[in-house]
Amino acid sequence: MTDNSKLTPGFATADGTAAYAARHPAAERHFGVTQGLTLGSIGLGTYLGDLSEERDAGYRESVALAVKQGVNVVDTAISYRLQHSERNIAAALREAFANGVSREEIVVCTKAGFLTLDPEYLTSPDQWLQREIIAPGLAAPEDIVAGQHCMAPRCLRHMLNLSRANLGLDCIDVLYIHNPESQLESGEPLPRPEFMARLRSAFEALEAAVAEGQLRHYGIATWSGLRTPPDTPSHLPLQEIAALAAEVGGDNHHFRFVQAPLNLAMPEASVLATQMLNGHPVPLMQAALELGITTVGSAPLMQGHLTTGIPGRIKSSIPGLKTDAARAIQFARSAPGLAVTLVGMSKPTHVRQNLELALRSPLTIYEYAAIFQNAVGNDDKEPENEND
Repeated sequence: MTDNSKLTPGFATADGTAAYAARHPAAERHFGVTQGLTLGSIGLGTYLGDLSEERDAGYRESVALAVKQGVNVVDTAISYRLQHSERNIAAALREAFANGVSREEIVVCTKAGFLTLDPEYLTSPDQWLQREIIAPGLAAPEDIVAGQHCMAPRCLRHMLNLSRANLGLDCIDVLYIHNPESQLESGEPLPRPEFMARLRSAFEALEAAVAEGQLRHYGIATWSGLRTPPDTPSHLPLQEIAALAAEVGGDNHHFRFVQAPLNLAMPEASVLATQMLNGHPVPLMQAALELGITTVGSAPLMQGHLTTGIPGRIKSSIPGLKTDAARAIQFARSAPGLAVTLVGMSKPTHVRQNLELALRSPLTIYEYAAIFQNAVGNDDKEPENEND
């Protein structure tokens, strides 16, 4: 049972996030409004890293610095670093709130779906699963796919409450169901009707959490599901999924966010027509926009693979930047229709470097399109004036 008296009350609001943006020196270049909230184009992700105290300290310092200097979207998951990332964020937010940042200014997002034990149970995961999940009736064995993924309603509510306690927050701004396509990709994948029925039940549980004030919005965070074609086994049809939310919550349902990777090597969410919208194939971000759903991008550096080695033709299309990492982030944050790109920042130096981009305007739609045109040449020469 979560002790609400120990949790910071409140949630991100229209007025709070707008006030936060107004304090930023380049608000019009970095912030945009979606779902009534003013969000920075660069958010902070907390996925990578070991469980060491050094990495914990790095995340605590990074989150505290980021929310002070222009990042008002912080993203995590209960499974990230076995709950350490959520707890690191809690410590950083306590410091930020004590130093003048308001809870109403910061959008905190987490994810549920992958069953996550505490590190002390690593040697006995089966015992943990039986004792903590199955015996209390949070999920039946058949609800758990590949031994690790579960969307059972009571289990999702349990994970939401754990995340609230870990984060020290009475209300979470966005809870994503984490990689729901995992249940379609396992060795014994669910039949699609059963999968959609499970997703509908999950939405019922999350709408109830909204009604009880524990949650503001929900969505799905995916790796492959939203950016792969309809004939792919793991494909997630956004229009059908949004219709499930409308069945459960009516026109004012709270399924309002989706997350998918978008980077120079994986641009599908922006340019590949993987979604059917009213019978027509369109890219994910177009479908989401027309359905009233906000798209958040993940993995702009592709877990470090895009920090070096970007071909010369592409470098010349993203001028004025000194590093490939900056070019990759600038590409991602410039995707038309993308609200936020999440960048992993486990060191304060990462925060300072990445927030230099927040002082720049994103690429125009024409500059963004030119990247794809230039990439066709496959010319790996360095541009003559790389840093112009």
